[in-house]
Amino acid sequence: MEPNDEASDGSARGRGTERADDEAALSGAAERPADSGTYRRGPVIMRGPMIPTDTTTGNLLRPGQPADWLHMDPWRVLRIQSEFVDGFGALAELGPAVSVFGSARIRPSDPEYAAAMRMGRRIARNGVAVITGGGPGVMEAANRGAAEENGRSVGLGIELPHEQGLNAWVNLGMSFRYFFVRKTMFVKYSSGVIVCPGGFGTLDEMFELLTLVQTHKVTSIPVVLFGTEYWRGLLDWLDGTVRERGMISALDPHLVMTTDDPDKAVDVAVRDIVAARGGSRGE
Repeated sequence: MEPNDEASDGSARGRGTERADDEAALSGAAERPADSGTYRRGPVIMRGPMIPTDTTTGNLLRPGQPADWLHMDPWRVLRIQSEFVDGFGALAELGPAVSVFGSARIRPSDPEYAAAMRMGRRIARNGVAVITGGGPGVMEAANRGAAEENGRSVGLGIELPHEQGLNAWVNLGMSFRYFFVRKTMFVKYSSGVIVCPGGFGTLDEMFELLTLVQTHKVTSIPVVLFGTEYWRGLLDWLDGTVRERGMISALDPHLVMTTDDPDKAVDVAVRDIVAARGGSRGE
């Protein structure tokens, strides 16, 4: 036999052996590795060297473990999720609502306090819930007006270093760790918004809403700015410098308006709710 023929014959025998091994494997006759068992961790199956030396339950119950995991992102995700679940659960059956934003620094003797209190009353008379940040000042006034009308007075508080707690006029309240979860609740459950004079927190809530309205991320929602003199400088800057530079489109006057009349502010804020009911308005 020629060398090439011998090599060819060897290759043929090798292929024949491989086929025999394949056939034996398919018939179950091939030799298997030593069976070290099967370990399941949730949906995952592990065998042989992949089987861990610990168990999930053992890790859970092991004493003396460090608590660093409390401050890690996976645990934060669960806390964020729980806040969304709690917020949706608390407000899902609230019904139509109007949010009233404004400064916590307004005193009961200030005219803005009386105006916000009147707004709260008129919103409640329309059978509409009042939602605020649950703090003092404008928030307390709006909650107070709603509560004194035996209406739904909602306070969505926030965890802060100098927490003042929810005001005494809230009859449905919740405190949040995260601003963005809290703002989601304002937007999701409000059919109208009144923004009274306020600082950074009020501006943050207002611009969040204006951004969502202008980008059509939310359905049409009326935004009323109460206090024409207070908001004039900001609106002139937005409609002048910012719009003229092409940074924004013109604000839709049908969606954003200013007024010094608390009754008109309420009328605009509850406009869509009243229209959906067929035009019946409370006084």
